[in-house]
Amino acid sequence: MFFADLARMIAGLAVTLGLIGLCVVGLRRFGPETLKRFQGVRAARRLAVIETLMLDPGRRLVLVRIDQEERLILLGEGRLLSSQPASGPPPSGRLASEPRQ
Repeated sequence: MFFADLARMIAGLAVTLGLIGLCVVGLRRFGPETLKRFQGVRAARRLAVIETLMLDPGRRLVLVRIDQEERLILLGEGRLLSSQPASGPPPSGRLASEPRQ
């Protein structure tokens, strides 16, 4: 009786691990493209993080685009320290989100 119960538990574990493995293989092969087809059409995003800069371990500068306005936000110690509109275009004259060549 003990051997039969042990064999049943091992077989159940093997079947469970096999099903998990098949799901992983299926998601790697078909996952990203198939899941995108099931999602609805998204509206254009209004909020985007353009760039972040760590000043020190406690503070960080974040450049955020809200609609067509860019704002520079200083975050630190889990709270907002400062927020102000960013002034002027990027220094190189191209958008920060464009890829470099």
